[in-house]
Amino acid sequence: MLDGVANSLENYMTLLAERQKLVAANIANADTPGYKTKDIDFQTEFRNALDGTPSSATPPNITEVEGLTVKNDGNNVSLDREARLLAENDLRFNIASNLMRGQIKTLRMAIDGGGSSSS
Repeated sequence: MLDGVANSLENYMTLLAERQKLVAANIANADTPGYKTKDIDFQTEFRNALDGTPSSATPPNITEVEGLTVKNDGNNVSLDREARLLAENDLRFNIASNLMRGQIKTLRMAIDGGGSSSS
């Protein structure tokens, strides 16, 4: 019962952790001349995670973000964009954690209810 949901949530949370690392690297390199912002195609990777493809088996495809303003030093990191992604990732991770907690709570209630009715 829990395996399918748990595996999907685990893959999703792993994907979020990978994106978090990229966002942190982008912020850390905001002043590095020539650095290009990196990200993953979250929608595609999310679909792959829901299909049950383990994130550890197929790491997400990392790409340079197009369409950002390039500064004189060749760097295109937008701290506003990265801050928004941090907040978005935090929200998504919290939702996934709450879903997992709900699944575990439902399973515990079923186990507890099953044990008390047979007594």
